[in-house]
Amino acid sequence: MSFNVGDMPKPDPYQERDLERLQIFVCLIPVLGFFPALWTLYRQQGSSEQQNASRLVVTLALGWLLGDLLLGIGNQMAIGTSPASTLSLLILSSLLTSGYFLANLWLMVRLWQRKPLRLPGISQLSDRLP
Repeated sequence: MSFNVGDMPKPDPYQERDLERLQIFVCLIPVLGFFPALWTLYRQQGSSEQQNASRLVVTLALGWLLGDLLLGIGNQMAIGTSPASTLSLLILSSLLTSGYFLANLWLMVRLWQRKPLRLPGISQLSDRLP
């Protein structure tokens, strides 16, 4: 029994694209997706779309973490002052966290629709990072 090159099944060109999209979906999971995105950047592997998405995810997560940390420190310092300032810092922290989760959800929807993953301001910042 002999096999010709024409008889071999051809790989599905869409299967690899779907796998890349699935990997980007995993990176877009809030908080947990930071680690696979960081790993993708560290190993410098993956397509340019995966690299750009990973940079965006890392920038978004680090911005959220830094903002939440600073608001938490500000809240601890404001405990002895008026209750209104403490409450306003807690509200700002919850709005920041909600915004982070909604941004990740929005990016997932954009990826599902096969649209580019861009966020105004944050995408430009992440493009400048190594």
